[in-house]
Amino acid sequence: MMRWLGRWLLRVLVVIAAISLVAYAVDWTVYHLRGSPQSTVAVSQFMVVPLKDQKTEYDFLGTSNVNCAVALFPQGGEDPCWHLRRNPNQWENVGAPAY
Repeated sequence: MMRWLGRWLLRVLVVIAAISLVAYAVDWTVYHLRGSPQSTVAVSQFMVVPLKDQKTEYDFLGTSNVNCAVALFPQGGEDPCWHLRRNPNQWENVGAPAY
């Protein structure tokens, strides 16, 4: 019984990996055939600054337009536009405070 279950689980994982690879390959091909389309998305940027006594400060840095790839997956070193539209806030962490 366990051997049968293990085989099916392995098959399911292999199928999921194969579908993921095919989806990325198709996305990459379409992205390059369309001439690497890009767009911009307005993103709010914040900085997280750790303070003494386990306190944290959140600073608003402003809003800026960020380049993005018109694709399903990250392409050309840029995040996909659909992801930036769904997550319009970018957080930048600063290191530990100097005492």
